[in-house]
Amino acid sequence: MSTENLTRDEARGRASFLSTDSYEIRLDLTTGPETFRTETTIRFSSAEARETFVDLIAKEVHEIELNGELLEDPGSRFDGARVRLPALAEGENVVRILADGNYMNTGEGLHRFVDPVDDEVYLYTQFEVSDARRMFACFEQPDLKATFRLTVTAPDHWRVISNAPTPQPAPLEGRDGAATWSFEPTERISTYLVALIAGNYQGGTGEITSRDGRIVPMGVFARASLAEHLDAQNVIDVTKAGIDFYEEAFDQDFPFPKYDQVFVPEYNMGAMENPGAITYVETYVFRSEVSDAIRERRDLTILHELAHMWFGDLVTMRWWDDLWLNESFAEYASTLASAEVTRWADAWTTFAVSEKAWAYQQDQLPSTHPIVADMVDFDAVETNFDGITYAKGASVLRQLVAYVGRDAFFAGVRAYFAKHAWANTELTDLLVELEATSGRDLSSWAQLWLQTAGVNTLRPLIERDAGSSERDAGSSERDAGSSERDDSGVVTRFAIAQSAPEEHRTVRPHRLRVAGFSLQDGALVRTDEVELDVDGELTEVPELTGRRADLWLLNDGDLAYAKVRLDDASLAVAMDNLRTLDDSLARTLLWSAAWDMVRDGELPSGRYQQLVLANITGEASSSVVRTLLQQLEAVAGPYAAPARRAERTAAAASALWELARAAEAGSDAQLQFVESFARLARTEEHRTILESLLEGSVELPGRTIDTDLRWKLVIALAVLGGIDEAGIDRELASDDTQSGRKSALTAKAALPTAEAKAEAWRLTAEQDTLANESITAVIQGFSRVSDESLIAPYRDRYFSMIEKVWERRSTEIANRIVRGYFPSSYGGQSVLDDADAWLADAEEAAFGLRRIIIEGRDTVARQERVRAADIE
Repeated sequence: MSTENLTRDEARGRASFLSTDSYEIRLDLTTGPETFRTETTIRFSSAEARETFVDLIAKEVHEIELNGELLEDPGSRFDGARVRLPALAEGENVVRILADGNYMNTGEGLHRFVDPVDDEVYLYTQFEVSDARRMFACFEQPDLKATFRLTVTAPDHWRVISNAPTPQPAPLEGRDGAATWSFEPTERISTYLVALIAGNYQGGTGEITSRDGRIVPMGVFARASLAEHLDAQNVIDVTKAGIDFYEEAFDQDFPFPKYDQVFVPEYNMGAMENPGAITYVETYVFRSEVSDAIRERRDLTILHELAHMWFGDLVTMRWWDDLWLNESFAEYASTLASAEVTRWADAWTTFAVSEKAWAYQQDQLPSTHPIVADMVDFDAVETNFDGITYAKGASVLRQLVAYVGRDAFFAGVRAYFAKHAWANTELTDLLVELEATSGRDLSSWAQLWLQTAGVNTLRPLIERDAGSSERDAGSSERDAGSSERDDSGVVTRFAIAQSAPEEHRTVRPHRLRVAGFSLQDGALVRTDEVELDVDGELTEVPELTGRRADLWLLNDGDLAYAKVRLDDASLAVAMDNLRTLDDSLARTLLWSAAWDMVRDGELPSGRYQQLVLANITGEASSSVVRTLLQQLEAVAGPYAAPARRAERTAAAASALWELARAAEAGSDAQLQFVESFARLARTEEHRTILESLLEGSVELPGRTIDTDLRWKLVIALAVLGGIDEAGIDRELASDDTQSGRKSALTAKAALPTAEAKAEAWRLTAEQDTLANESITAVIQGFSRVSDESLIAPYRDRYFSMIEKVWERRSTEIANRIVRGYFPSSYGGQSVLDDADAWLADAEEAAFGLRRIIIEGRDTVARQERVRAADIE
């Protein structure tokens, strides 16, 4: 096993005798474009006089000094990932390591980027899970907390940001144009939370007053060439609202002395919770119009990272087994805050249609795992940043809050923070406090929900007296003048059947609400509801006997974590009337139920296409519209029977163009409709529309074809052969920015020629020069085809190249290439056969690589089942 892959046992062994006090890190960022000088002094204690190792990934180690003694031949003690130390002194120890570190272009470690607009250099760090060792020598495990003092030499016009407040730079004698920033020590934090962001970052500043009266300065920054598009005040306003909410909810003042938020280029994640120095993906700086769905996502991300200042940074997991708790808590808390203190009052609707849907999808893959995963080493952690860790955990936490009560839940959280501030914990530490405040034994709950995998399905079993016209005395009467059909019948039996996947077999208890909706004056309105406990394979609901409704919905309110089904009568009513239901969460749950039925082969994908196109105009939530359009693109494309796919895709695109033309001028829906139209455009007529939009001979009311929308149209035109490389270069000349260059890479890779696909493959799978986001841009273009025969020949090449890529490229880049090129959109049974053959031959391949192939195979197998069910 590579020494880069630290195991949990090794970490526990090291922590059993070693405790860390402080780090002093000196960095020189003026030594050239490829490497930087890094010098780390660690003060720590050892309970035993024994050998150990320090984690470091660097180009070269120059000096190793232990307790004042320079060790001979430092290179012999360094294997590329670890520095071996001789026997430590019992008690206090000091080690100093001088090395050259490598800048990265993969979004890992210390990432270096050159802005094409002005040639300015920008740096930022991304250390989670195990990449602090790429910038400084350290004991790379979360339970060895310490203080960190950084001293940084860099160009004197830069802004240098770290966890501690930014000091005034001191000019460096004899080094014109260079300066040194000497930061004060941080609070006690884990190595993966240390941050450095440096470059000509510009933006705005503000401040908040903490509950204890402290003034907490705040900064919001981005690259100089993007700063004009940075709406810093909105970011600050959302952050202020979040801090007020969390301080009250957690009964803990904001724990850090300042709070900077920086939008950085070529970022792999949505954001990272470095204490006082949050980094965000740069697409959250809006240089063009974006949908409210994306604006809501940014605000939610701001609140998510802010929640980590308490849960994750103030109190930190002991080892990565409890990564889920960090992320799930932040997901839950940020959604709650978003719903209660921002303009996104329907945040739980967004949670249902995005986070929870992600969880359901992940939980049905062969690679699913319990929420509390067995993180045996770094490799296991890297593969488990997924929908279980984030979204299923958050869904189950929401259930837990309902189970113990919100007041008891937050009382337990407050006690947890008070007891464990600045320390490391495990799940049991939180459960102890929740049991104390709620009076409930949570051991059974934890076993059923945290230590088992899989999602259960709840199905209504409804028997009706179709000929009866009697009504329950408590149900609502139809309006005397109503013209709706009265054929739903009185319920003679209502039961809920629960099933579990064969591979998991866990039948869980649920607390949920069943709601009935009836047509009144042309609209669906809630006319019945009952709350109950569902447990076992069959639960009778006698309270609903004698009731009548046109549509029944299980899990109204979305507290339970389970897939739900619609009975035939309810589905028929939804097909024609879903848009009339004036309850965003209930609508979303109906959409989700129908979508799950499609994915499980119980509802033909063509009917879901009809459902979306008939009802999407009644959807007010931008986030729901975004998801529905993604699902529409799936049912019109990979989920459509092959013989119908071209017709269905063209029909969906034409319908979306008409919806865009009919939408309110300049509206969010109009923007989303035209963007989806561009992704689905396939015919000559569609090509003409795209060309006309670009040249301005066709316009949408109130809509400017701004820079980013223009690129989306260009890429769509490239797929159809309506533009060539020279035309793409002309577009790039008018937007020669980082975003423009990525869009041009996508457009060129999308050209419908064998040469374009070969070049895309060469740039990504065969060469190792492009940065992380550029690789993704190329792969996205490669996959955009009208004629799948263009990329079918790459199936064999794919299975022959993936092990080489996994071995030679960084974790992030290997994941992007192997996952991005999996031939899931074409090939059908032949892809399943090839994947099976590879899996049989590569039993010893890395777990992370095998997981991608297993998941890709499952995606294709599901597509085949859905296509087979597409019979209406």
